[in-house]
Amino acid sequence: MTQPVDRDSVRAQTVRDLFGVRRALIGMIHVGALPGTPSARHDLDALVGTAIEEARIYQTAGFDALMVENMHDRPYLNRTAGPEITAALTAIGREVRREVPLPLGVQVLAGANREALAVALACGASFVRCEGFVFAHVADEGLMNADAGELLRYRKAIGADGIRVFADIKKKHSAHAITSDVDIVTTALAAQFSLADGVIVTGVATGEPTDRDQVLAVRGAVTIPVLVGSGLTPDTLKDYAGADGFIVGSAAKRDGSWWNPVDPARAAAFSAAHAKLEPA
Repeated sequence: MTQPVDRDSVRAQTVRDLFGVRRALIGMIHVGALPGTPSARHDLDALVGTAIEEARIYQTAGFDALMVENMHDRPYLNRTAGPEITAALTAIGREVRREVPLPLGVQVLAGANREALAVALACGASFVRCEGFVFAHVADEGLMNADAGELLRYRKAIGADGIRVFADIKKKHSAHAITSDVDIVTTALAAQFSLADGVIVTGVATGEPTDRDQVLAVRGAVTIPVLVGSGLTPDTLKDYAGADGFIVGSAAKRDGSWWNPVDPARAAAFSAAHAKLEPA
């Protein structure tokens, strides 16, 4: 007789292998606008310096991991980014890794998941955050088709099997009318079937709260880690204690705005709230 899968044990081992803890607190570094994008104002050395400064703040506060993302590159291209973006983000990631040896993740907007994997491999990152892994949806940038098959073949081709893929499901800043008959649990199970290493549940936009019931429903269905990807605050962290990780961005910034620098006091408040959670 087949033994039932102990979902909690499987998830716990995955998270510990990657982050060294049972429930990970991940600090988002929204790097400055990169070369060639409309808002680009600073040279690469300045961008590197700011990213390292924010990484050190998260490290001092007690975060378990970091993530770099090209949030300031708006408006984004659909499913692609130029070689100048890949090169610049790789340089930033390598310097962050050199100065702050926490596990590092990479996201390249919008849905430029191949580029994210390439950056991660080149800079020594441990994981990527991917949009549009399964099911089509309409994002700000237009129609975005699923890319799981292409992406994981690319990961194999470049020898990046050790880099974990965490997939956003029912991703923010998107309309899901064309998959309205596919609920979030079914979407998460499809991501697991398509060999995602974890899934990310978010609110409807950056900084918007994630539905707690959706997090619990997804976690009850899959055997891979479930992360909360938006809208967290130190006060609400306890409401998502069932999750396997938390990606923190806007609320750790000055005045709670994603475009501002990381605020040491706000970052420390997150770490304190994280430390108070009941052991998973």
